[in-house]
Formats: sequence, structure tokens, C-alpha cells
Amino acid sequence: MAPVPSFPVKVGHIDDVQELKKTKPSSIPERFVRDMIERPKLATVTTPSSCNLNNIPVVDLSKILKGNKNSQDFHYEILKLSSSCEEWGFFQVINHGIDLDLLEKMEKIAMEFFMLPLEEKQKYPMAPGTVQGYGQAFVFSEDQKLDWCNMFALGVEPHFIRNPKLWPTKPADFSETVEIYSREIRKLCKNLLKYIALSLGLNEDIFEEMFGVAVQALRMNYYPACPRPDLVLGLSPHSDGSALTVLQQGKGSSVGLQILKENVWVPIQPIPNALVINIGDTIEVLTNGRYKSVEHRAVTHQEKDRLSIVTFYAPSYEIELGPLQELVDENNPCKYKRYNHGEYSMHYVTNKLQGKKTLDFAKIYNN
Repeated sequence: MAPVPSFPVKVGHIDDVQELKKTKPSSIPERFVRDMIERPKLATVTTPSSCNLNNIPVVDLSKILKGNKNSQDFHYEILKLSSSCEEWGFFQVINHGIDLDLLEKMEKIAMEFFMLPLEEKQKYPMAPGTVQGYGQAFVFSEDQKLDWCNMFALGVEPHFIRNPKLWPTKPADFSETVEIYSREIRKLCKNLLKYIALSLGLNEDIFEEMFGVAVQALRMNYYPACPRPDLVLGLSPHSDGSALTVLQQGKGSSVGLQILKENVWVPIQPIPNALVINIGDTIEVLTNGRYKSVEHRAVTHQEKDRLSIVTFYAPSYEIELGPLQELVDENNPCKYKRYNHGEYSMHYVTNKLQGKKTLDFAKIYNN
């Protein structure tokens, strides 16, 4: 089973933000208005001293997929992948090998789903405290601040995490498209993990052999335009509990994804046809903190809606995880305890999104 809370969850009334937008509210409902310290500063974008907006890392996967392991292109791209994971925890991947028509089709059916009447979407409700279905995830109290976002999430692999009642019959080709898309993203994740292993000087199959039957979930996020984007967040700051996360940003959408770099929120400018990859908490633990998961959030736009399609790829729930012995030595002592991934997943999905706080579960604190 996919993780579910073992305690009753009362979330109070949650407005559907697409419906809210239609009413053209004169003010933002209080549950969406963030405390001053959390509000995004949208007027100016400051970049950290060590970077500018144009050098969010970009990895050309074709140079690794098609390259000879002894070629200069292959080694250069692996080095770029290593520095991306070590310095940013985020990168965009181009020439990833996934048919662009398939990406377009996935975006189309996701948009068609969100454009359905509310009554139709509510046939697939996200039960309080769970992360599958239509609604808002990670809400655990009646006074918790809400994100300006509608979500639709599904467990994909292995099949036992699926809830068939939540797979919609409209659009008609929804399930077929999700199946094909998810297979291609799964292949991409397996390849990326091989190259991440090589970038660490490890056996290329180490992650695949360790992960067992990897868990894969899909979440579609729809962020309607908001009359006061300075007061709300599209998605609260958090790191991902996955090993890898793959993000497809809707064409023509506003720039909404921001990552925390040197205590500054830096927007990710999408490259056409690229996919955004980020390192999750699982890889941070396995690499003993060499490759770190990075806090990120989504902001809204006053005039433009935004769509994103996110895949989370993680080890089997039965797997015991901890730092790889090859990455622990006198200069890099063990920073994380060993734990069961299913327990960590339960911990992750039964807490509200709050920066990297969830990773405290695995940290070793030296007094």
C-alpha cells in the first residue's frame, strides 16, 4: 500500500483555486494569505553572488547516451552532471530521448483534465492526509495555510500502490497516455541514476540493484493566475523525498519554479523541450550529503496560469537505506542513519511541506 496517515485528519474547508479565479475575488481568502516572512518578493529577482540566471546547469543527455565512455564529450557531460548535482541539486536535461510528441500529448491531457467541470474532477477526491487524487496534498489541519494550486496525483508503479478508482475516464485517452509517458520517464530515471553513479566513481548499476522495484508517482499541478501573487505561494518550500524528480513545465506557462541558492530564491527559466531534474532526499542520504536535495517552491503570476507535470522516482518501500560505504571516510564521516524507506515515505507524506525539515528524520547529530 502507498503510505497513508494512521491518525484522523481534519483539513477544514479548502477552496478550489480554479473556481476561486472564476469569481474574480476582490480579496484573497485568508487561508491562502501567507505570513509576511513567507511571502514571495516578486518585484525584483536577486541572484546569488556565485551565479546568474543564465547558468542553471544544462546537461545534454545525447552526449552520454550515444557517447563512447572514453570520449571527451562523454567525460565532459558526466563532469557537468557531477557539478550540477553537487552545486545546485537541480539541472535541465536536453536531448533526453523522450519523443516530444509524447510530452505534448501528456501536457494536453493534463490540461484537459484540469479544464473539466469541478463536479467531474471531484469524482476522484484526494482524501485528507493522502497524496493521491484531486485536491490539495500535505494539508493536516484546519488552520494550515494553503497553496494556490490544484493537484491531481496518482501512484503509478508498482501496481499495488495504484488506486484504480482515482484513474479518470475523462479525457478518454488519459490512462493510456499516462502509462506510455510513465514508462519513458522511468527509463530516463534509470539512465540518470546510472550516470549519477558514474559521476561518483561508483558501479553504474549500484542504484538500480539497490532500489528493487522502484516506486513511481505522478502529480499534475495547475496554478491559476492570482490577483495578488505577492501574498500567496503556488507550492510551499520543500525538498523532495524521492531519489529523483522529473518536472515537465507546460509550454507558455509563467516562470513559477524557484530554488533556494545561497539563501536567495532563484527562478528556473524553462528551456523549450527540456525536462528539469532535481536530486531528492534519498540521493542526499545515499551520497552522504555530497549531492544535496534542494529546497524549492512555486510562485504564481498575476495574469498567466501555469501547468507542471511531476514524476517522483524512489526506492521500493521495503529497502533499507543509508550512506554508501564508498562515500564515508575519516574526512566524510557518516551523516545519516540507516532507515527503512517505507518508514521515511510515511514520515514524508504525513507532514506538511516545510523546507528540508523532513530530512531531520535521517540525520545523525553529533553532540
